[in-house]
Amino acid sequence: MPNHCKTVPVIDVGALAAPDSTAYDQLCCDLGHAYSTMGFGYIQNHGISNELIAGMIEAARDFHALPIAEKMKIELNRNHRGFIPMDSATDVRSEIEAAQRPNQSESFIMMREADPQDPDVLAGVFLAGSNQWPTHMPGFRTLVMKYHRALSRVARQLLQALFRAIGTDFIELKSHFDCPTTFLRLLHYPERKTDTPVDYYGSAPHVDFGCITLLTQDQGGLQVQGPAGDWLHVPPVPNTFVMNVGTMLSRWSNGVLRSTAHRVINESGRSRFSVAFFYDPHMNTEIAPLKSCVSKDHPLCFEPVVYRDFVRDQLQATYIHHQLHDGQDT
Repeated sequence: MPNHCKTVPVIDVGALAAPDSTAYDQLCCDLGHAYSTMGFGYIQNHGISNELIAGMIEAARDFHALPIAEKMKIELNRNHRGFIPMDSATDVRSEIEAAQRPNQSESFIMMREADPQDPDVLAGVFLAGSNQWPTHMPGFRTLVMKYHRALSRVARQLLQALFRAIGTDFIELKSHFDCPTTFLRLLHYPERKTDTPVDYYGSAPHVDFGCITLLTQDQGGLQVQGPAGDWLHVPPVPNTFVMNVGTMLSRWSNGVLRSTAHRVINESGRSRFSVAFFYDPHMNTEIAPLKSCVSKDHPLCFEPVVYRDFVRDQLQATYIHHQLHDGQDT
């Protein structure tokens, strides 16, 4: 059984507001240590109001309380926006444990809003487009967009500090985040029955494929694989986000920053709700290990990869909806 989390650190990021201070330098050191060893941490003093965070958990509850027929009106489209129903995503490409059964969760997902005249839409950039919204939830769109803007700001600041931690000035990479790729998911994990097979996960063991993830959750269920291979509980800690590093940032850092496996097993006896925000570079970014992370003692570990190609491959392998559109660009 997993141990109650004692190794996932709590990191005060209040110094993000003062990037020229000695406190900021210490923060970068703290982040560098946490994400090169564990790959997960609790982020506190992040500047996002408790009211906004609580409102998003309530929004997740309200959305998933809608009749299934209503949610299916905005079923996931080829631009990866809308409702992802139960039993439609399976982590078959996971390098940790290839899932045999679909994830036992459902979610609403949105990305950066891009109207028909947006440069990325006109250029045919992968997944560029507009979002789908439920029609009978007044205020839902406004709240979700407000949260998306707030998390985009904080995630950018955190990413700048992480790059500083590995010896790279963010200005060298700024152009890749002038129009970042963002995903925001409102997830529902139903109660796990006592007779459920052991390989039925809310979310099967996996690593995130982007740069950084910021998560808020209403109860436990998240588990992180520790350095020794054991699974650690990561329960909610008031006024914090759980932040982890994804595969793209790990590759950029030549493996210095860890993309750590995690899973969800909802054993609470009731529904679990969470909101996950993913902050990544522009789709057309080529990810190659940074010079500051390659040395004689730490030689090159990864070949360059275009983020777009990596994402397309992951989505087509995981989601039924993208398998139906295999080979089609948007």
